[in-house]
Amino acid sequence: MSSSAQISKTAVNSLSSKASTANVANPPGYVATPAPSSKANKNAVATKQSTEDRDTLKVKKAWEIALAPAKNVPMQAFMMYMSGSSLQIFSLMMAFMLFKNPVTALSNTANTFLPLESEQLKKDGRLWLPKVCFVVMQVLMMGLGVYKCWTMGLLPTSGSDRLVWAERRTSDLLSVFAS
Repeated sequence: MSSSAQISKTAVNSLSSKASTANVANPPGYVATPAPSSKANKNAVATKQSTEDRDTLKVKKAWEIALAPAKNVPMQAFMMYMSGSSLQIFSLMMAFMLFKNPVTALSNTANTFLPLESEQLKKDGRLWLPKVCFVVMQVLMMGLGVYKCWTMGLLPTSGSDRLVWAERRTSDLLSVFAS
């Protein structure tokens, strides 16, 4: 007999014993759930589960959006380090972008999270924490901008920076050169 004509014993057993699969034990951890009795009940259960699943996915996506600026912080810090602390066009553009991008993102916070909002999420209030986290991350980026301006010497932090507004002291003694 040729090898192509031979059928293995396992294949024969699996083809001939379809009826014997009913007495096979369930795997560990398997929990059989009863099937819904009617089609309307089945659709209602599926709709409720799909809405809950969709809301869960929306909350996960909201957290991804909220934490995206945190992933950008190390790159911005490295760019700050590489640009140096001298007053050059690249350093100034870097500092400007550290302020401009977070302000733009903060002004568009509502529009950023608008596709993720639903009636149930509004009622539960599950999106406020990702929004707060998003705002905190943007403020952190602006803090990096303030630090960059400080390292470049653009912030008035010492007493000599305010000498313009200081009054000149008058002396009580007057010395005259006599010859």
